[in-house]
Amino acid sequence: MQHISANKVAAVIVMARELGRAEGEMRGLVDRMTEEEQAALVTVMWIGRGAFEVEEWDEAFETAMNEATTPTADYLIGTPHLADHLEAGLDALGISATDAESDVMGR
Repeated sequence: MQHISANKVAAVIVMARELGRAEGEMRGLVDRMTEEEQAALVTVMWIGRGAFEVEEWDEAFETAMNEATTPTADYLIGTPHLADHLEAGLDALGISATDAESDVMGR
């Protein structure tokens, strides 16, 4: 996976599961990410949602970079089942979402 660490994706997953309580924290995390990290986060979500295949990472990433018209945090928060899509994306990329989330949670 390019441009973003699994732990950053996992942190967004954890916050997305508690969006009512953690929306501000999630916005802050996403807003502090580089443009490339934000595009990679969207790419992981798109792969998890089935919009792109793992083999299409470069195309998906380029699309995310070129089509970013709204703030990434707004786009992600407005995406139904965000945490599930991010988990599925990590899993599709061969990264254990459960392990990454456990690392973030300190377990």
